[in-house]
Amino acid sequence: MKNTAVHTTQSLLFVLTLLLAGCASQRPAETHKVYDFGPTQLQVPAAASPARMAPLVLFDAQASSSLAGNAVLYRLAYADAQQLMPYALARWSMPPAQLISQRLRQHLGLQRAVVAPGELLPASAPRFASSAAVPVSAPSPSLAAPLLNLRLVLEEFSQVFDSPADSRGLLRVRATLTQRASGSEILLAQRSFVLQQPAPSPDAVGAVRALTAASDQLAVQMTAWLASL
Repeated sequence: MKNTAVHTTQSLLFVLTLLLAGCASQRPAETHKVYDFGPTQLQVPAAASPARMAPLVLFDAQASSSLAGNAVLYRLAYADAQQLMPYALARWSMPPAQLISQRLRQHLGLQRAVVAPGELLPASAPRFASSAAVPVSAPSPSLAAPLLNLRLVLEEFSQVFDSPADSRGLLRVRATLTQRASGSEILLAQRSFVLQQPAPSPDAVGAVRALTAASDQLAVQMTAWLASL
C-alpha cells in the first residue's frame, strides 16, 4: 500500500512537471528587433546648383569584418574600450556600411547625378572635361561615364558607454575622392569624418537613435565637403 502511494505521488509530480514545461514552451519567445535609419527630411542646400555639379560614382562603403554583420554594437569604455560587443536582441536591417551608403546616395543625389559602379548616367546629366568646373558642349564617347569616384571605409559604428548611464553614438568614416582620366585615377582629396551624438537611453534603442543622427550629420558634412571641392 505504501509503495502504491509513493508511485502515485511520483506519477503526479511527473505529470505536473510536464504541464509546467508545456506552459513554459507556450510563452512568446523573445525576438530580434530590426532597425534602419528611418525616413529623413531631405532639403536641397540653398547654394546647390545640381545642373553644374559633376556626376559621381558612389561605391558601396567598405568595412572591417567586425562591422560587416547586422549587429547593433557597443563598447564599455569605462571597463574595456577595446572590446566590441553586440546587443542580443537588436540588429540592423542590413550591414551598417550599406545603410550609410544608402543615406549618402539620398543626400548627394539632391545636388548631382549619383550612380553605382557600372550604372549609366541619366541622359540629362552634364558631362565634364578633366576640370570639373568646365562643362563640355558636345561630350565625346570617352566622357560618357562619370569622372568622379567616391570610396568610403567605415572604421567605427558603435555605441560607446563612458559610464553605465552615459553613452554616445560614434561614427568614423574615411572618404577618398578620385578622378578618372586617361585610363587612370587621380587622387583629388581624402578626409576622415568623426561624428558623435549623445544616446537618449543606455540601450539598443538609444544606440540606434544616436547612430542614425550621426549618419545624417555625416551626410550633411560630406555633401558640403564635396561641394567645396
